[in-house]
Amino acid sequence: MNPHPQGPTTPPDHTDSAGAFQSPGRHQAQAPGPYQSGPGRQAQPNPQGQAPAGGPGHFAVPPSPQQAQPQVAPKVKRGVPTWSALTGMLVVALIAGGVGGLVGGMFPAAGGGGGEEQPEQQGPGINEPPPEAPERAPDTVAGVAQRVSPSVVSLRSADPRIGGGGSGFIIEGDYVVTNDHVSAELEDDGIIIEYSDGSSSGAEVVGSDPSSDLAVLELEEPSEVDPLEFGDSDEAIVGDEVIAIGAPLGLTGTVTQGIISALERPVSPDGGDTQFFAIQTDAAINPGNSGGPLVDMRGRVIGVNSMIYSMGGGPFGDQPVGSIGLGFAIPSTEAETVIGRMVDHGEESTAAYADLGINLYDQESTVVGAVIGEGEDAIEAGGAADEAGLRPGDVIVSFDGRRVNSHGELQAMVRDKSPGDEVEVDYERDGERTSVTVTLGPDD
Repeated sequence: MNPHPQGPTTPPDHTDSAGAFQSPGRHQAQAPGPYQSGPGRQAQPNPQGQAPAGGPGHFAVPPSPQQAQPQVAPKVKRGVPTWSALTGMLVVALIAGGVGGLVGGMFPAAGGGGGEEQPEQQGPGINEPPPEAPERAPDTVAGVAQRVSPSVVSLRSADPRIGGGGSGFIIEGDYVVTNDHVSAELEDDGIIIEYSDGSSSGAEVVGSDPSSDLAVLELEEPSEVDPLEFGDSDEAIVGDEVIAIGAPLGLTGTVTQGIISALERPVSPDGGDTQFFAIQTDAAINPGNSGGPLVDMRGRVIGVNSMIYSMGGGPFGDQPVGSIGLGFAIPSTEAETVIGRMVDHGEESTAAYADLGINLYDQESTVVGAVIGEGEDAIEAGGAADEAGLRPGDVIVSFDGRRVNSHGELQAMVRDKSPGDEVEVDYERDGERTSVTVTLGPDD
């Protein structure tokens, strides 16, 4: 999965503007688990089988003026699933290196599915196209693209010798939202924001959260474009239409269309230390799309594009070669919360994420569930799991009434909670199933 667009030292699964993938090795996306689930529902088995729990991550980033650096293939965290073994070349990549995509249409159109009459859809009421532009209905893909594209930007280094970059979009207050893996690679040399009309502005990082792969920048010379608004990703369902707008491989203003393919896919922006649930889409996302918006047919941001799955190329099958219809975006509900905190508190903002107190999982186990690793350091002494009586080797199979299929899925479930929450946890030990109440602690 390509979570972040980057500069010359791009993380895995980010594509550069010249079409080469660079892997700076900062981030490696965790492969989604084998089950998909919708909000508030128990996870359902994925008929295609389980995806690798960890795979090489790649940031999509434009190549440096010299030569794109080779990708670093991260360790595989879990056993290889059957479908992955058949290809032998599936890699996860962060998609730094170009402007992120904007995906639209996450909400059902009038009269569509669900058995209930849906409200009439309207296109975005922003950035009215110039009078000389061909007229398109605002609730069409072309109409949404006309109005949203001016608020989508690309990021590059202030040093012309430095390659890489990514995408972003303007929100209220003259701020730009992008991926952390994009801004982190550019910040040292200065960041330039390029608008769709060719003008540019310097920008300073206001705040960043690597665990969410999000960053907020403040513009030095704001442009006269309308800010994009966030939609409610919790209301999205599989099959909703979406649009991605960005600068894959440096091709600014690129628009792609697709649907929401799945919800609540557990992914990791940092190689597995943290996990969150992402929106999966088949809208084409490539290196350089990192940080761009995924919007619905009303032009509302329902996700921030971050990473992709890609078939491996190169002599060892470890270099991503572009979109295969498996892209992942940070849900707007998560993004809006994190972004609001960064705007209010900047770099000093600290997220109060919940913690189960498990430091090590058995990533090679083929058992369904989250298997606690062996060793005295696997469980934090005095932590939530320790206080609840969990031990190394236990298999957690249910969390707060939801089936657990992998340790990545469990970590994402825990992240959705708050410190101090009490949840029911079911685990198996020596063939016997036990239920305990766990009081989650803070993530220090």
